[in-house]
Amino acid sequence: MAFTAADVKNLREMTGVGMMDCKKALTASEGDIDKAIEWLREKGLAAAQKKAGRIAAEGVAFATVIDGIGVAVEVNAESDFVAKNEKFTDYVKGVAEVVVKCNPADLDALYACEYPGTGRTVLDEQNDKVLVIGENIKVRRFRRFEGGTCVAYVHMGGKIGVLVQLEVSDNIKDNERVAEVGKDMAMQIAALNPMFLDKSYVDEATLEKEKEIQLALAREENSKLDKPKPDAILEKIVMGGIGKMYKEICLLQMPFVKDDKVSVAQHVAAVAKELGDPVAVKNYVRFEKGEGIEKRQDDLAAEVAKMVNG
Repeated sequence: MAFTAADVKNLREMTGVGMMDCKKALTASEGDIDKAIEWLREKGLAAAQKKAGRIAAEGVAFATVIDGIGVAVEVNAESDFVAKNEKFTDYVKGVAEVVVKCNPADLDALYACEYPGTGRTVLDEQNDKVLVIGENIKVRRFRRFEGGTCVAYVHMGGKIGVLVQLEVSDNIKDNERVAEVGKDMAMQIAALNPMFLDKSYVDEATLEKEKEIQLALAREENSKLDKPKPDAILEKIVMGGIGKMYKEICLLQMPFVKDDKVSVAQHVAAVAKELGDPVAVKNYVRFEKGEGIEKRQDDLAAEVAKMVNG
């Protein structure tokens, strides 16, 4: 019984097993989907699908620079213990290498790329790791920066991964001061988690919401005064609040952590003046492992009861 590429795709979606193994299963079962699933189960491959539905909120946020190209990835697992497993960390580094070399457009494209040194796809390699390690593993997100000078920073063994891209001239791209600026920026981003690079990047919705909040606060305070201030003064108070907000959520407007008398933008400008060449923070990304994922709350009593009852 012959089978088509659509059958292979269908089997992959049903089992979570890689394309090549799905093709082997269909070949061995002469195109019969049910028999192919049994074949995969017998080989232990379909077990990966059972784990695929389990919450993976641990893992690592990783950042590195390979051949001048910066990459940040978050790869999740179910437990912090597995995140320290050498097989898992090697897989994460391999995924970062794939992002650099293949420049995939999205996660589907990434999973279809060849994993280094195996002749198999990233998804096939991941499914193998799931079977060997025994936990659900998945790549959650990635970013890639090419051009300029990229600096990577990993905080607390993978709790946070930060990648910074600086725009500099070729004259100073390898300068130690430039690398220092990149590291300082990365550490500040890791610690303070700015929402935006610059105040010009703040979206209108965020700005309008903050104006509403500041205006409500100003009016509340104004109502308590014996002589309420005119609207023109309230407007200035609101804009002052907006300026304070920029310092809290925008990297370039934040006080520089090593010298809070100057902003990050002023510090970068001072280094550029010192070097005699322009230096600018062009982009950054900050991944925190498990960020926004609702973690499973284990019920120990229920788990024990389940094991006892079978």
